[in-house]
Amino acid sequence: MMTLLRLFWSFAKIGFTSFGGLSMIPLINEEMIQNGWMTAAEVSDIVAIAEMTPGPLGINCATFAGIRAAGLAGAAAANIGVLMPTLTLTLLAAAFFHKFKNSQGMKAVMSGVRPACIGMIFALCVSMSLTNYTSDGALYLPYVLLGGADLFLLLKAKMSVPAVIGINALAGVLLFGGLLPPV
Repeated sequence: MMTLLRLFWSFAKIGFTSFGGLSMIPLINEEMIQNGWMTAAEVSDIVAIAEMTPGPLGINCATFAGIRAAGLAGAAAANIGVLMPTLTLTLLAAAFFHKFKNSQGMKAVMSGVRPACIGMIFALCVSMSLTNYTSDGALYLPYVLLGGADLFLLLKAKMSVPAVIGINALAGVLLFGGLLPPV
């Protein structure tokens, strides 16, 4: 039980004092070695594995380190610890929003935030479209056709995102043999 509390506290400190990503590595290294849960070589291996697996580095490291130190319960304790900043800020934001949801000031803020968010999402879509559907500054028709097919599969055929990704991977290999120009 003490190991679980120490894992939780170690990763809570990491979560609150780092800014995520690579900035966590020195803190993770220090905590793992200082508590005797891993050697420097093992931490290096954990970080390499965490970088290769999908998901945020902090969560992946917490999972692998927690399992290494105390099994599945250790992974849970480490993950809850590293997520404490997010959980804390979310709870504070929710409490703040709930308290002021009917105030005129909050309504004014939200009436400005909503269009700003929509504008940012639209700008991101335009930016990513320019990156993903062009090659050497020109519109690349195969990319546009695949994007249109994806949109159809997602919206009209109600296909799942992983299925569409799999279809795209297969289409890329079959249609282009991996010879698509880099984007």
